[in-house]
Amino acid sequence: MKWMSYEEYSELTGLDLFSIEDLVKKGKLTVKLENGMRLIDPSKGAQEVVPVQLRTLSTHNTHEMVVQPQFVEKTIGTIINLHEKVLDAKDETIVSIKNENAFLKEALGSLQELYDEDRKTIDTLTTQLKLSQQEVEFMRRKYKLMWNKAIEEHTAK
Repeated sequence: MKWMSYEEYSELTGLDLFSIEDLVKKGKLTVKLENGMRLIDPSKGAQEVVPVQLRTLSTHNTHEMVVQPQFVEKTIGTIINLHEKVLDAKDETIVSIKNENAFLKEALGSLQELYDEDRKTIDTLTTQLKLSQQEVEFMRRKYKLMWNKAIEEHTAK
């Protein structure tokens, strides 16, 4: 036998803690105190938790129940109608997803084109920057040579 805490028993039966406490006070549930916790025996008192109407329905013989043909027809019609609506919704969802995928594919293609253009621009600018750096270096050496030559000529005079 497994004893349960009030919270576990509440989750199992769907009863709130107040209702469980009420059943304990009425003596319909077996409770023990262990390590300072009150525990419930779920095997005892189960009949008290099940509502009376459900017990009477479950004890009736199902052969005594009579179902009208109109009820069966309406039920089947309702089920078929709901099934058709589900199928229609599924088809609409598929079309919507296909459209969304096409849109995303186009957007991805556009982004790829922009990326390729940006990559070409970066390559061009990198090449221009290298050429400009080489030109600046050449001008600096030329300027240095010119001044060195001018200084040498001026000191020679």
